[in-house]
Amino acid sequence: MRYSPRGPLRGPALLAAAVALTAVAACSNGSPSGADSPPPSPSGTGPAATTSAAKPSPTPTPSPTPTRTYPLSTAPRTVPAVRSHEPARGPGWKPGPRAGVVLAAGSAGLADEARLLAGELGLRYRGEAPAGPGDVELALGAKGAAESYTLTVKDGRVRIAGPDEAGVFYGTRTLKQSVKGSGAMPEGTVTDRPAKPQRGLNVDIARKHFTAAWLEDRIREMGDLKLNQLGLHFSDDQGFRIESDSHPEIVSKQHLTKAEVRRILALAASRHVTVVPEIDSPGHLGAVIDAHPDLQLVSVSGRTPHGAVDISDPDAARIVDDLLREYAALFPGAYWHLGADEYVALMAKDPEASYPQLAKAAREAYGPSGRVQDLATDWLNDRAATVRPTGKTLKAWNDGFFAGGVVSAAKDLEVEYWTGKEYDARPPLPYLQAGRRLVNLNDEYLYYVLGEPNDFTYPTGRRIYEQWTPLVVRGTTPVPARYDAQILGARFAVWCDLSDAQTQAQVAAGIRLPLAALSQKVWDSRKPTRSWSDFRALTTKLQG
Repeated sequence: MRYSPRGPLRGPALLAAAVALTAVAACSNGSPSGADSPPPSPSGTGPAATTSAAKPSPTPTPSPTPTRTYPLSTAPRTVPAVRSHEPARGPGWKPGPRAGVVLAAGSAGLADEARLLAGELGLRYRGEAPAGPGDVELALGAKGAAESYTLTVKDGRVRIAGPDEAGVFYGTRTLKQSVKGSGAMPEGTVTDRPAKPQRGLNVDIARKHFTAAWLEDRIREMGDLKLNQLGLHFSDDQGFRIESDSHPEIVSKQHLTKAEVRRILALAASRHVTVVPEIDSPGHLGAVIDAHPDLQLVSVSGRTPHGAVDISDPDAARIVDDLLREYAALFPGAYWHLGADEYVALMAKDPEASYPQLAKAAREAYGPSGRVQDLATDWLNDRAATVRPTGKTLKAWNDGFFAGGVVSAAKDLEVEYWTGKEYDARPPLPYLQAGRRLVNLNDEYLYYVLGEPNDFTYPTGRRIYEQWTPLVVRGTTPVPARYDAQILGARFAVWCDLSDAQTQAQVAAGIRLPLAALSQKVWDSRKPTRSWSDFRALTTKLQG
């Protein structure tokens, strides 16, 4: 604290001053009082009569009350970093014994977010009430972009306001992280919003069973990182991992029950995470074929490529549509992933020669120019037509989109771009030039493939943090910045090709830093201001 060098007289000094004043009053003509001083003249003449009465010294002026001065605040330390912080002078905010979390008028929809924050910070939740000293107030209705928020610390209070519940929730994550990291939220105003609308994690739960508890832990982690999508690839050659009422015969022994899925979905909703389910077809259907071997695709030489159904067989479409309708009803989110990657028939050197039954069906449907790729594209469009009435946004892997055929993929399909290495998989630019919207799952940076087969290596958080941006869709070269708006975001993907290579705990530990690095780059695509070592240390502290 700073104090004025002047101040009121106290103790011995005050006593001495009083004695001095008394002596002055008793003096005559300024002479010191005592036995040798002449008495006053009774006639009014003499020295005492010729001087005025002695005046006391003026009372000392009180000094100002001591005040504390504060330096300008600095931005809170969070992952991802906030995009803008307006500093101010003040003590900031700390949780106090009388503090609570309250809702502004008309903000009852934020009750869940408020209760969560109150529990995390050890505060009372008081519902819709005026904010008092030390309180945190959550408010809906502020102007701004989707998922944006403003967090203001002033006069010992915190106010978090946004145009939607997700934005206010992200503001509570900023407050939570700042308090966990430093014990306080700095004075000033944070203005924050994401660079990309789709930000998340993709998990292959088909080839490796992950428990509901493991997935719930990832959702909590994602919420704090301001990630908003969890992709679940739950059907593949090695397993079908969610309970089914329409086709129980295809479900693997280790699987999630529908009750567990609903519990996962409820937690995800509370953290503003949308679950994006995927039933991949017409490839990666080995679990279905195991129960229905008559659906198996067979080559002219008698080869039976694992996981590929015969798309000229109406029964294959019928069973897949049964599953799509069943699970579209289970998952309420706004997205559905149709798969469409790595259909083995199209990876042959000459698909028409290798699979004459498919070539025949294509010519019958589309004329002499019809090819197997047209039959596969029509399969994709038909599956899209099955799900489209639900109103969900539809997605498919980029190697399920083909150029130069008689049939084109539906215009409303979002491209989930992962590779340029597969058969007829084009670089990102043609998709963008055609006006497609695209989500980045670049297998060079964002693929965590268990066991590291096929030249994959486990991605590092540092490489993502220092080298990758959402514009780097394939390999290491970014697409032109003019396409930035068409790139909707990115997801980090866990694939379980060699499912026993890591345990669930090892996977969680291995993806922790890469997922945090991704969260930074999809929240703010600009070059980070923190060094990697600082970012890593902060992430470890906040997640510890």
